[in-house]
Amino acid sequence: MTPVFSVQAQPTDAASWLELAIRCEQAGFDTLQAADHPGSCSAPSVALAAAAAVTSRIRLGAYVSNAGVREPIHLAADVVTLDVVSGGRARLGLGAGHTPAEWQAIGRDRPDVRGRVDRCLAVAEAVVALLNGETVTRHEPLLDMVEARLEAPRPVQERIPLTIGTANSRILRWAGEHADIVGLSGLGRTLEDGHRHEARWRTDQVDQQIAQVVAGAAGRAQPPALEALVQIVEVTDDAEAAAAPHAQRLGMSAADLLEAPFVMIGTGEEIRAALARHEKRWGISRYAVRANTIDAVVDAGLLTE
Repeated sequence: MTPVFSVQAQPTDAASWLELAIRCEQAGFDTLQAADHPGSCSAPSVALAAAAAVTSRIRLGAYVSNAGVREPIHLAADVVTLDVVSGGRARLGLGAGHTPAEWQAIGRDRPDVRGRVDRCLAVAEAVVALLNGETVTRHEPLLDMVEARLEAPRPVQERIPLTIGTANSRILRWAGEHADIVGLSGLGRTLEDGHRHEARWRTDQVDQQIAQVVAGAAGRAQPPALEALVQIVEVTDDAEAAAAPHAQRLGMSAADLLEAPFVMIGTGEEIRAALARHEKRWGISRYAVRANTIDAVVDAGLLTE
């Protein structure tokens, strides 16, 4: 089975962004994804709508929209509009958010972990309901909506695929039950700078994350696909030497790092073998990579059998 690859990127100027969208489609990437960090990166819906105009096949979605600071009606309107202008290629991507500055910018205090999880799940349920044509009223500590309805436009797709990006146990279980794709971020506790995270990359930690998804998916005829967010891609003839500085920084052995689904280090053959092990052990069949690693992914032959 050939893994499915997506690219996470953001525009810096019009020409290079449109060229990137065309290149990703022609190379065989499944989805072009845009991050969502209000104030420090481009608005994903605007960027992806521009990419839709110069492509015809590649799917388009935020990876992932911050459910903590964005309201369900806005999220639903953005993704359905993207679905319309792209001819039915939109994906809905949601996560709990973590960066304190993004809450401060809208005059809110960042909730604790439990509060962020509560908010994320409530927003996800509300957005899905809006996309399904339902009228939504919710009165909860972290979400208040009164007769919200998405009357127009309506999606082109019968169901816009939902990706949930997380490493949180509760969200992983919910995603196992409801999402089409579970984005395994491998990111633990937010560090003091408000941006970086502890890594949850050891195989036993990945086992625990997958177990939550499996528990949530019990009883589903079609469980969600699993997608790992790749942080490091390096094609090299000396994988252990290339992995060593990253492993030291993360407090892992090089051998353990090379088994993590969040890195791709080695020759093309070695990386493909690692991807096969990930699929066999965890069922991971999708990978999201950064734009600056496109050449490495293509050159290593990872997009073809």
